[in-house]
Amino acid sequence: MGDKTMTADEVVSRLASGMTLGIGGWGSRRKPMALVRALLRTSVSDLTVVSYGGPDVGMLAAAGRLRKLVTAFVTLDSVPLEPHYRAARERGDFELMEVDEAMFMWGLRAAANRLPFLPVRAGLGSDVMRVNPGLRTVTSPYGDGETFVAMPALRLDAALVHVNRADRLGNGQYLGPDPYFDDLFCEAADTAYVSCERIVDTAELTKAAAPQTLLVKRHVVTGVVEAPGGAHFTSCVPDYGRDEALQKRYAGTPWPEFAARFLAGDERDYRAAVEEES
Repeated sequence: MGDKTMTADEVVSRLASGMTLGIGGWGSRRKPMALVRALLRTSVSDLTVVSYGGPDVGMLAAAGRLRKLVTAFVTLDSVPLEPHYRAARERGDFELMEVDEAMFMWGLRAAANRLPFLPVRAGLGSDVMRVNPGLRTVTSPYGDGETFVAMPALRLDAALVHVNRADRLGNGQYLGPDPYFDDLFCEAADTAYVSCERIVDTAELTKAAAPQTLLVKRHVVTGVVEAPGGAHFTSCVPDYGRDEALQKRYAGTPWPEFAARFLAGDERDYRAAVEEES
């Protein structure tokens, strides 16, 4: 119930090699990029990453930090296939579990409810079952006898998400058009870290927004980081849209060159580099 504010560096100091890490957002939208950049400045590696993937996955793949990726897609939205992810995957740098979007969500929901799996129709009759031979099916115990995919729980050691506003207790609020599945990431994890554009008093969260916008509940949050621009270059509507110019540069620049320019220093150095580019 106390003050949970932390810095990005304090968050990543609690992460360790070999962990299963969930990253919220969707494609190139509301990704916790300040936390991802902080993670890339550490030596943490051998990660299993669970994500509706965007540049978070691309950067971690390019930097050689992945052991396994669980995803439904990896995209930059305006760039359909994340190029750094694609290059790393074509090299065979990490193991991939690719599932249907609904299966992915059901895996998070199973973990959030501490269930070993949940039945889902998605995936039946598709190549998802062929490329994931470890998946199993279950038969309904009731009179219908229907067969379902038994989507295993996507249990996380830690989750990283970004929202528009949060309070010091860990309540997180989204103000854009889509909550994505950030709440499920937090609920599926042993520890959850929320970065936000601005930390406000608890009462201010619902002054101009409906209570339903309080997406992430404090009881599942371990730490809160105030990180203005913390989703950049992905979007964080309504605070800002995607920085298409920088995303295009990221997509078209060899990873070592991009990393040296934008990831070498701390967050102040990153912002200074972005301002210089613009």
